[in-house]
Parts: sequence; structure tokens; C-alpha cells
Amino acid sequence: MSQHLPEKLPIVHTDAVRDALRARREIALVDVREEDPYAQAHPLFAVQLSTSRLELDAPWRLPRRDVPVVVYDNGEGLAEPSAHKLIALGWSDVSLLDGGLAGWAEAGGELFRDVNVPSKAFGELLEHERDTPSLPAEDVKALLDSGANVVVLDARRFDEYRTMSIPGGTSVPGAELVLRARDLAPDPATRIIVNCAGRTRSLIGAQSLVNAGLPNPVAALRNGTIGWLLAGFELEHGQQRRFGPVSAASLAAARESAQQLAERTGAQRIDEACLARWAADASRTLYRWDVRTPEEYAAGHRPGFGSAPGGQLVQETDVFAAVRGARIVLTDGGSASDAVRAPITAHWLAQLGWEVAWLDAPHPSEGLETGTWQPARGASPEVQTIGVAELAGLLAEDAATVIDFAPSAQHVQGHVPGAWWALRSQLSAALKGLPEAPKRIVATCGTSLLARLAAVDIQALTDIPVSVLEGGNAAWAAAGQPLQPGGERLLSPRIDRYRRPYEGTDAPREAMQGYLDWEFGLVAQLGRDGTHGFRVLQPA
Repeated sequence: MSQHLPEKLPIVHTDAVRDALRARREIALVDVREEDPYAQAHPLFAVQLSTSRLELDAPWRLPRRDVPVVVYDNGEGLAEPSAHKLIALGWSDVSLLDGGLAGWAEAGGELFRDVNVPSKAFGELLEHERDTPSLPAEDVKALLDSGANVVVLDARRFDEYRTMSIPGGTSVPGAELVLRARDLAPDPATRIIVNCAGRTRSLIGAQSLVNAGLPNPVAALRNGTIGWLLAGFELEHGQQRRFGPVSAASLAAARESAQQLAERTGAQRIDEACLARWAADASRTLYRWDVRTPEEYAAGHRPGFGSAPGGQLVQETDVFAAVRGARIVLTDGGSASDAVRAPITAHWLAQLGWEVAWLDAPHPSEGLETGTWQPARGASPEVQTIGVAELAGLLAEDAATVIDFAPSAQHVQGHVPGAWWALRSQLSAALKGLPEAPKRIVATCGTSLLARLAAVDIQALTDIPVSVLEGGNAAWAAAGQPLQPGGERLLSPRIDRYRRPYEGTDAPREAMQGYLDWEFGLVAQLGRDGTHGFRVLQPA
């Protein structure tokens, strides 16, 4: 019997991809490697969508099934099977990048390092063109030590702020700054310092306040917490200071400035009827994001809108909008603070080259959904499952081998005792790395979603019985079973996540300085690349 071979995939040259990017035609340039190799080198607008998680992440990151998708790797053999998988899942316009990553470079395409590069590069271009005010750590420390009239506003996510923060700083994530700053610094003479971990969010945050016309002197903390540490200063840990309610006067002033800025950048103000037309337009990709805090989103949000707090949306646009050239619609809900965060976020996305609109309409009186955001997922395969008690019994009898497919950082933090860790994208090699043939394999992950997909792959590679732990590691822990820390039983290299030099509290000084040096060079890289389409708003 002859074996059915997949159809040959079309090949797209680097020049065609670059032409589409410059023309703002919809295209998704998809790197199917794990995050660490992706972060070492990739095109500016390439999005990382690991072959390990295609079924889970493609539905919400590539929502239009006939959008042009160009897939590549760097010779690992992942691109072609990933492209065929996308086709099998329902995407109809899938091709391979000619020569992969090496072909891009050989054709003269610029290669970028790190993650969220479009946003970081834009931040550097912003400072270059607008001379965004900043102060070095030494000057900020002197102001704080002298008791000067100064406030420090931390523009990162609250969990990042809680990990480490500038002494005395208050958590005000990026999209909240224009809304909250007037109440946090009501005296026009109060100096406002905006910080993040490195540079991007502090530069964009400080420039947000400058653009919005705050009377206060404003500056970014130059190089963020990295610069603070490199200057030899101590950070606080575990702080809980957050912004408070918004006064009516501050709300009115913030709303007027935010909407004027959105209009100046070409961001569109749309109503319910326009949103409905855009949602029904099958020829365009549409992303819909609620830019409020996660807590506000969970309390009640419009159906069809995901959660993307505005500061993070600007920082991680390549994650939240994987299709370059797509439309983006933002809402900030029906609370007393609406019509500020959506337009201020839209004014940044417009400068980043997106067709973006903000919904000028309050929440409907009924029909809101509650709870945390649940991304659209593909259908979960039917697999054999076992419960926590049954797995505990098998382990006690040494009758099962557990393979954990959770993110490696979660595995190291705590896993089912004795579990091995593996990458789904390297499953064949991982199975060969087991010291002996298992009697039975039990796949798990954080929730069992990825483990279900991995179990199907395992069963295709071996005759060993395979089950999935129902509910994954979360169910194991919730049942009171112990979690074992450590990373001694690794079947795959830990390349699923790129370690950012600015996260955590133990980054080497050389890595932190190297990261800053890299950021300084991004403006020159943008010039060489020539596809970005960024437009920095100039003073009125």
C-alpha cells in the first residue's frame, strides 16, 4: 500500500514578505521554534508560535483562518510539519519561508535579538525623535534621599513591581498613568519619575504624560531597575502600593487629553455599529482587547474581548496581535474611568503602525461576561485520563512514569514527585532519553491541555500505554499531594523560555549591561530593516 504524502508547500521569498510588511497587507510571519532560540535571532515582525503549542495558541493569535501565514525555523526540521499541522487545523494560506532564517539573512533581511522587539525598538526610536526626558539612577536616588517633592510611578505589571521596585515607588501600570498621575501628583511642582525594568515602558510611560500635557516635570528613570542595580542601589521587594480612585477633575482632564492624542495619531473612534461591521468582515483579521486591569476585566467585560492591560499591549504587541496589518479595537469598559485608557493605548498602537480604533460606547446593560480571560482554543483530543488518587497509587507501586510538559520554570518550581520534564517539540528524543522503558506513561502539565496533545504524540511513537492526569499539576496540588522542586530529571533542554536579563533579582551585571547596550542599537537596526512603518507623534 502506498503511503499518502502531504502536498508540497508553497515557498515564499524574503522579498515578498518584506513587500507585504511595507504595504501593510495582512501577514503572519511565524517562527515555530521555542522561545529561547527565537530570541537569539529573528526578523523584526516574526512572531514566536512554538510547534509545541500550535493547537492551543494559533486559534486566538491567528483568528482568521485564510490569513497568509509564512512559517520558518532555522534548520531544525520544525517548519514543514508545523505548516502541515496548521493546514490540518483549518488554515488555508500557509507557506514556508524560502531558506528559513538563514534564507532571510542571506537575502539581506535584518535579524533582531530578544523578545517583544517591535515595541522595544519603537521605544528607542521615540526617545531618539522626542528626546524623552530621563534621569539617571544617581539623580533619582539623591532626590529621594533629600526628601524632594517627587513621586516614583512603576509602569510594569503589578506582579513585576511586587518582585522588585524602586524604594517608595507606586504601581501604576502603563495604561493607567495618564488616568491616575494627576491624583498621585496633584501639586504641579511634584516631579514624576516613571520606571520599568529596563527602558521601553518607562520611556513610553513618561512620554504618555508629556503628550497628555501634565504640568508636572516628568522623567523616565534611565535604564529602569537595571540602571538602579548597576548604580549599586538596593531595591524593595514585596511592596503593595497601588493607585487609588480617580477624582472627577482628573478624569475629565485625562479623558480630554487622551482622546485628542488618539485623534492626532489617526486612531479611530468607533461605535457599536462600526464594531459589528468590522466583526462581520471576513476579509480582515480583527483583534478585540479590553485594556483595563485584569481585576476590572474579571468583574465584567464585553463578550468577544480578551484581556490585554494597555501597558502590556503596547509592550507585547507581537503577542497580542500576531498578524501584522490586522485591525485592533480597544475598549476600557463602562466604569467611571472609561474613555481614557483605550484612546491613550490606541494613540501608541497607531504610532506603531497599526490600524487601531477605540470603542466609544459604554458597557451594555446586560450580557456581560465575568471571570478571567479564556483564549479561544482548538478542540481537545480524546485521551485516556486518570485521577490524582489513581496516579498516586501507581507511583507508590512504581507502575507509572510521569512526563511533565508544563513550562520548565513551573516544573523546576514544583512537579509530581519523580516526574520527568520534556518539550513536546522534541518528544522523540525525549522518550529515547528515559533510562528504561516505562510500564505506563502519564502525561501532565499545568492544566492537562498541553498534556492531552502530547499524549496523542506519545501514543504515535510507542506501544506503551499512555494516560493523562486529569486537571494536571494543578489538580495534583489541589488534592493535597506534594510537589517536588528541582530540575534534575530533564529529557529536553530548557529552551522553552528566554531568560530576560531584566527579570528576577539575580541577573548578572554583565547581562544587564549587555541588554542596555543592545537596546541602544535598535534605532540603527530599524533603519537597516526598513519595514517598521513607525510614526512618532511630534509636538502639537
